[in-house]
Amino acid sequence: MHTTQVNYFPILMQMILAVGFVAGTIFVSGKLGPKRNSLNKDKNFECGIESVGNARIPFSVKYFLVAILFVLFDVEVIFMYPWAVNFRAMGVEGLIKMGIFMVLLVVGFFYVMKKKGLEWE
Repeated sequence: MHTTQVNYFPILMQMILAVGFVAGTIFVSGKLGPKRNSLNKDKNFECGIESVGNARIPFSVKYFLVAILFVLFDVEVIFMYPWAVNFRAMGVEGLIKMGIFMVLLVVGFFYVMKKKGLEWE
Protein backbone atom coordinates (compact mmCIF):
# COMPACT_ATOMS: atom_id res chain seq x y z
CA MET A 1 0.00 0.00 0.00
CA HIS A 2 1.50 3.28 -1.14
CA THR A 3 0.66 6.41 0.87
CA THR A 4 1.51 10.01 0.24
CA GLN A 5 0.94 13.22 2.12
CA VAL A 6 -2.16 13.91 0.01
CA ASN A 7 -3.88 10.97 1.72
CA TYR A 8 -3.69 12.83 5.05
CA PHE A 9 -5.44 15.95 3.70
CA PRO A 10 -8.96 14.88 4.83
CA ILE A 11 -7.66 14.27 8.36
CA LEU A 12 -6.03 17.71 8.39
CA MET A 13 -9.25 19.30 7.14
CA GLN A 14 -11.30 17.56 9.82
CA MET A 15 -8.91 18.70 12.55
CA ILE A 16 -8.99 22.30 11.28
CA LEU A 17 -12.79 22.19 11.13
CA ALA A 18 -13.08 20.76 14.66
CA VAL A 19 -10.62 23.24 16.21
CA GLY A 20 -12.19 26.10 14.28
CA PHE A 21 -15.69 25.15 15.44
CA VAL A 22 -14.63 24.96 19.10
CA ALA A 23 -12.65 28.22 18.96
CA GLY A 24 -15.46 29.98 17.08
CA THR A 25 -18.09 28.78 19.54
CA ILE A 26 -16.06 29.98 22.52
CA PHE A 27 -15.37 33.34 20.87
CA VAL A 28 -18.98 33.97 19.81
CA SER A 29 -20.42 32.91 23.18
CA GLY A 30 -17.96 35.23 24.92
CA LYS A 31 -19.08 38.17 22.77
CA LEU A 32 -22.84 37.46 22.83
CA GLY A 33 -23.21 36.17 26.39
CA PRO A 34 -24.26 38.36 29.33
CA LYS A 35 -21.60 39.92 31.50
CA ARG A 36 -22.95 40.60 34.98
CA ASN A 37 -20.34 40.81 37.71
CA SER A 38 -21.25 41.16 41.36
CA LEU A 39 -19.65 40.52 44.72
CA ASN A 40 -21.84 37.48 45.28
CA LYS A 41 -21.09 35.92 41.86
CA ASP A 42 -17.33 36.40 42.19
CA LYS A 43 -17.05 34.50 45.50
CA ASN A 44 -15.29 31.13 45.47
CA PHE A 45 -17.38 28.10 46.36
CA GLU A 46 -17.29 24.37 45.86
CA CYS A 47 -20.47 22.32 45.48
CA GLY A 48 -22.53 25.13 46.93
CA ILE A 49 -20.72 25.00 50.28
CA GLU A 50 -19.05 28.12 51.61
CA SER A 51 -15.30 27.73 51.92
CA VAL A 52 -13.98 27.83 55.46
CA GLY A 53 -10.34 27.94 56.49
CA ASN A 54 -7.21 27.41 54.44
CA ALA A 55 -7.43 25.68 51.07
CA ARG A 56 -3.91 24.28 51.44
CA ILE A 57 -4.86 21.10 53.33
CA PRO A 58 -2.27 18.34 52.79
CA PHE A 59 -3.55 15.20 51.09
CA SER A 60 -2.37 11.73 51.93
CA VAL A 61 0.18 10.25 49.55
CA LYS A 62 -2.02 7.14 49.51
CA TYR A 63 -4.60 9.06 47.47
CA PHE A 64 -2.07 9.85 44.74
CA LEU A 65 -0.67 6.31 44.82
CA VAL A 66 -4.11 4.79 44.20
CA ALA A 67 -4.72 7.28 41.37
CA ILE A 68 -1.41 6.44 39.68
CA LEU A 69 -2.02 2.71 40.04
CA PHE A 70 -5.47 3.11 38.52
CA VAL A 71 -4.02 4.92 35.52
CA LEU A 72 -1.26 2.32 35.17
CA PHE A 73 -3.62 -0.65 35.13
CA ASP A 74 -6.20 1.22 33.05
CA VAL A 75 -3.73 2.02 30.26
CA GLU A 76 -3.21 -1.70 29.64
CA VAL A 77 -6.58 -1.78 27.85
CA ILE A 78 -5.24 0.73 25.32
CA PHE A 79 -2.48 -1.73 24.40
CA MET A 80 -4.84 -4.70 24.27
CA TYR A 81 -7.31 -3.17 21.80
CA PRO A 82 -5.01 -3.07 18.72
CA TRP A 83 -3.84 -6.57 19.56
CA ALA A 84 -7.43 -7.84 19.68
CA VAL A 85 -8.24 -6.16 16.35
CA ASN A 86 -5.21 -7.73 14.62
CA PHE A 87 -5.30 -11.03 16.49
CA ARG A 88 -5.59 -13.27 13.42
CA ALA A 89 -2.90 -11.43 11.44
CA MET A 90 -0.38 -11.62 14.30
CA GLY A 91 -0.77 -15.36 14.76
CA VAL A 92 0.98 -17.34 17.45
CA GLU A 93 3.81 -14.82 17.78
CA GLY A 94 1.34 -12.08 18.74
CA LEU A 95 -0.35 -14.42 21.20
CA ILE A 96 2.98 -15.16 22.90
CA LYS A 97 3.89 -11.48 23.10
CA MET A 98 0.52 -10.58 24.60
CA GLY A 99 0.87 -13.49 27.02
CA ILE A 100 4.21 -12.08 28.21
CA PHE A 101 2.63 -8.63 28.54
CA MET A 102 -0.27 -10.00 30.58
CA VAL A 103 2.04 -12.05 32.83
CA LEU A 104 4.07 -8.92 33.59
CA LEU A 105 0.88 -7.01 34.39
CA VAL A 106 -0.39 -9.76 36.68
CA VAL A 107 2.99 -9.92 38.46
CA GLY A 108 2.83 -6.14 38.94
CA PHE A 109 -0.73 -6.38 40.22
CA PHE A 110 0.17 -9.06 42.76
CA TYR A 111 3.18 -6.99 43.85
CA VAL A 112 0.89 -4.03 44.49
CA MET A 113 -1.54 -6.27 46.39
CA LYS A 114 1.30 -7.69 48.50
CA LYS A 115 2.51 -4.18 49.39
CA LYS A 116 -1.12 -3.27 50.21
CA GLY A 117 -1.05 -0.42 47.73
CA LEU A 118 -4.78 -0.57 47.05
CA GLU A 119 -6.01 -0.77 50.64
CA TRP A 120 -7.77 2.39 51.73
CA GLU A 121 -7.52 3.48 55.36
